[in-house]
Amino acid sequence: MELPHLRSLLFAPASDEHKLAKALSSGADGVVCDLEDAVAPPDKVGAREVVAAALADAGDGPARLLRVNAAGTAWHDDDIAFAATLELAGLVLPKASPDALEALGGDGPPVIAIVETALGLTQAFEIASRPRVATLLLGSVDLGSEVGLETRPDGQEILYARSKLTFDSAAAGLQGPIDVVHLDFRDTAGLEEQCRLARALGFRGKACIHPGQIETINRVFSPSADEIAWARGVVDAFEGQNEGVLAVNGTMVDKPVVDRARRVLREADL
Repeated sequence: MELPHLRSLLFAPASDEHKLAKALSSGADGVVCDLEDAVAPPDKVGAREVVAAALADAGDGPARLLRVNAAGTAWHDDDIAFAATLELAGLVLPKASPDALEALGGDGPPVIAIVETALGLTQAFEIASRPRVATLLLGSVDLGSEVGLETRPDGQEILYARSKLTFDSAAAGLQGPIDVVHLDFRDTAGLEEQCRLARALGFRGKACIHPGQIETINRVFSPSADEIAWARGVVDAFEGQNEGVLAVNGTMVDKPVVDRARRVLREADL
């Protein structure tokens, strides 16, 4: 199933009316009303009413998504029933598994499946292959806690997880996945470095927890002027040609390169 290209995916607590309103008027490509980690257990039922009111009051803006509680929790089934009453661009499923996705059924909005367990990472291709899944999102906090990873400034502790998600997504025919949250929202330099690393590894966007992170994420995950000019030159040179390989500005160009150029132009058209 299809989702718009989401460079920035801003999570906001579903129980906080002010933060939801601020997120829904932000420059994020997508806003996730978060019923899971951001909401304490006593507040989870009431948070659904807060979300319904916030979405009803919001005008045009970011794509609207809802993170439900994980399958097997006391709130999951009612969260799914609540989601069916809303107009959503997508559903965000934590601790995704093939069985949890199968239980969702075939009807409803596309799903962003969060891969955040060792078993989920092992099953990433199977998860990505489920019909409603539009993209994967890497969750490093729960995964790191389970596996015993130690956070590094260069992000090397999750290099394998990042790489596996991008390859499994491509093998399943999905767009590139969404990268982990950069937890220190004041660390703009570190955020930019991690965005550039994730993009180089095949990620097409990044989750975030603060509106101040949006500009950096959107900028890094958008094609630059030079990339757009290159892509237009490649596509224009290849149009109407019968040759399998052409030379463009001294570089050999074949179909995979043209496909990449077309993707750059699609991502530039936001």
